[in-house]
Amino acid sequence: MDEKKITRIAAVGDIHVKETDHGKWVDYFREISTKADVLLICGDLTDTGDEDEAKILAEELRACTIPVICVLGNHDYEKGRHKLIRQTLQNQNVHILDGEALVIGDVGFAGVKGFGGGFDRYLLTMFGEDANKAFVQEAVDEALHLERALNKLDGEHQVTKKIAVLHYAPIKATVVGEPEEIFPFLGSSRLAEPLIRNNVIAAFHGHAHAGTLEGILNGNIRIFNVAKPILVKAGYACPFYLLEV
Repeated sequence: MDEKKITRIAAVGDIHVKETDHGKWVDYFREISTKADVLLICGDLTDTGDEDEAKILAEELRACTIPVICVLGNHDYEKGRHKLIRQTLQNQNVHILDGEALVIGDVGFAGVKGFGGGFDRYLLTMFGEDANKAFVQEAVDEALHLERALNKLDGEHQVTKKIAVLHYAPIKATVVGEPEEIFPFLGSSRLAEPLIRNNVIAAFHGHAHAGTLEGILNGNIRIFNVAKPILVKAGYACPFYLLEV
């Protein structure tokens, strides 16, 4: 009888690489490479959304000998240079997902940045001023991008182990710890619906630096907030979360 293959997934978010970080991350990525089969970086790859910061990260990631899957975060959009950041980082080993899907081994990964909008009965609706409608539409569009990416894992790739990579949170539980007043800017329940419909095993996100490490969606989908400050506060000497699937 064949043994089931185990894939070790390392995940972290909000690493906020600066131009002065040359050499800072080499040992970190080397350590992860010895412990995991794939690394997820859940947005805010750069500190101010500058391509020079992305160049530093690209250099540091040469120390990572396992595949790297990333999504961009709000910091990476700050200067409108997100396309340059993606172009700078993406190579044979580093994959920046924005509504795309990727299979490594027998695990499928779907990634989007996501957006805000609030959670559950406090979810913002498309009503009122055009500016409010545009805010909600952005959240709807991101959820649709996630849905399409997850659908590809069923249609094109036929994988049963599905992981979502996000920056914004899909549930309230993993942003608890932040001020309630800013919950609508930390994530959206609209991102949860595609996870449920597509039988995702787990989803990883960041963004809420003072949130909660783990929550559960729909009783069986594990949601992890792997923002680096949370992992540091939780006592991880080398701050990344490791999940075996």
